[in-house]
Amino acid sequence: MPGIKQIHLQIFKELLTSFSLCLGALLGLILIGRMLQLKELFLAQNLGLVEIMELFVYLTPFFLLLLLPIACMLSVFLTFLRMSTDNELLALKAGGISIYQLLAAPVVFCLLCTAVDFGVSFWGLSWGMDNFKGTVIEHARSRTRLVLQPGVFNREFPGLTLFAQQVDPGGKGLRQVFVRDETRPDVHVTIVAPSGQVATDTRQGQIVFLLREGHIYRRVNQKIDVLGFDTYAVRLDLSRLFGGFRLDKDKPKEMSLEQLLLLKDDPEALVKDNGTFHNKILVEIQKRYALPAACFVLGVFALPFAFSFQGLKQHLGLVLALGCFLVYYTLLSIALSLGETATLDPAVGLWIPNAVFLLVALLGINMAGRERFPRLFDWLAHIRLRRKAAAAC
Repeated sequence: MPGIKQIHLQIFKELLTSFSLCLGALLGLILIGRMLQLKELFLAQNLGLVEIMELFVYLTPFFLLLLLPIACMLSVFLTFLRMSTDNELLALKAGGISIYQLLAAPVVFCLLCTAVDFGVSFWGLSWGMDNFKGTVIEHARSRTRLVLQPGVFNREFPGLTLFAQQVDPGGKGLRQVFVRDETRPDVHVTIVAPSGQVATDTRQGQIVFLLREGHIYRRVNQKIDVLGFDTYAVRLDLSRLFGGFRLDKDKPKEMSLEQLLLLKDDPEALVKDNGTFHNKILVEIQKRYALPAACFVLGVFALPFAFSFQGLKQHLGLVLALGCFLVYYTLLSIALSLGETATLDPAVGLWIPNAVFLLVALLGINMAGRERFPRLFDWLAHIRLRRKAAAAC
């Protein structure tokens, strides 16, 4: 019989292998789905494989916040289900090793997953989204400079016709600029300016054409107005260029925890959108703590859950484990909805799923330690055999 330290090491290695496979598969599926959603963005920017992979790297933390608890739960469940099905747990018990002595490896593993998810929640998510948006805007600016050819009417941008007699290298300087704005059906605007330049507003996710000392010819129905200006900015919302993909900076789910805590007490945030924005901030703050804690809770829950399905094939066990997570996520989604409508305090609602699953996990481990945990698969198989025997008679 190997020593207890060697047993813990082998369990930890198997947990790590299962975790890597589960996380890689889940992340791959999510990113493929996101690729289909962002296909217009990729096509509009004519991005290569390297640029697409770079954007996916920045998107990864956004998905890891939820995928880490799922992968942690699945890895613990599949590891101990295999040990239980192969009678390894039975052999260890015969060697005098109790279920409590086997808890060290999965508990340490779950704590490590929790620590990683806290890092993603506090810093990684906002880092990824900031870099994702910044990279997209930089690609848009580079593309804008490329399509602005001197002496050519450009209609690449929806609703805008651009013309510049002279374009400096990189598009930073424009000479003899003509802009036709038809973004609104009832108003047609023509802008003429002797000079201008292309800039970006990363906060608003916009390409900005800064024009100087020109005139605006504005036609509404049959009326024409002429206005002179010193500086005028024509703003192109990149969401229109990218098929509706938004690049706003004020989404709570994309902010860092530090930003959320600052906005929590901001008087302007309290009244924005009739208080809805502030409710989302409160919900997001609690979610940044609750989901990382779910790594530990769901990982511990998976231990007795695996013991109860001894003899079950792993692919069926995977479906059952995902079903349990679906129950957890349903409770979490209900709490999120109630928190955003101020029906339930987020500090209470978002922790109810963790509390329920942790309580079930502790009761299950206690029953498994006393060998009183029901083996549901054997019980179901016994019922099926009795029905067959009754039918034969």
